[in-house]
Order: sequence, then structure tokens, then C-alpha cells
Amino acid sequence: MNIALIAQDTKKELMVQFCIAYKGILENHTLLATATTGRLVSESTDMEIQTLSDPSGGFQQISARVSYNEIDFLLFLRDPSSEILPEVDDMLKLCDIHAIPYATNLATAEVLIQGLARGDFSWRDIINPKR
Repeated sequence: MNIALIAQDTKKELMVQFCIAYKGILENHTLLATATTGRLVSESTDMEIQTLSDPSGGFQQISARVSYNEIDFLLFLRDPSSEILPEVDDMLKLCDIHAIPYATNLATAEVLIQGLARGDFSWRDIINPKR
């Protein structure tokens, strides 16, 4: 599966810790991330991560992939005290349109990652077959 990782500045360390904890699950998938998040996670876990440009370029690239249904799973750890930007709202709407599971906080991310480990999202392979 193609998993996108995004973390706002105040949540980057939490994303790193999450990826360390769930490395055994995540390393079996294709990971994409915004540049800074991807670099931090890759340095801490030694996992291969396709990093996209920053600051907002990576976010826009992930949103474009969501719109083309090329992302199977989105982990977006956001700071609830920061303003919700229109492009964030648009990306999450696209996830809903394409039935892409996403998490915006640690609790939901843990539930989704456990489901991923159990194979609960294998239906995404039917919607988005790998070539």
C-alpha cells in the first residue's frame, strides 16, 4: 500500500516516535512524506521514504496523489490548535471521496495501523490495483 505521512511542526517528533513504534508494519509498504517529516522519520528508522518538496509543495503533491487515488492510507498528525487551512480541508474531503482511510491524531493512527497489520484494508488493492 502507498502510505502518506504528514506532520505539522509541533507533531513531527510524535510522527517519528509513531513510526519507530510501528516500523515492523510500515516497512512493508511504500511510504511517501513531506520533505522534513520524511527526512526525520527516515533518519530515525532507516526506512526508505519517498520525500516530496517542502514547505507546501509536498503537501500539494500528496493532495494531488490523493485526488488520483494513488494513496491508500494517510497519516496526517495535525496540531488542533492551529488554523485549518483550506487545502487541508480539501485533501481530507478527497480522502472521503476516494474512500482513503486517514488519521489526524495519534489515537486514530494507532487504530488504523493495527487494522493495516490485520489486513483490514486489503479492499484498497481492489480499488487501486498495483501494476
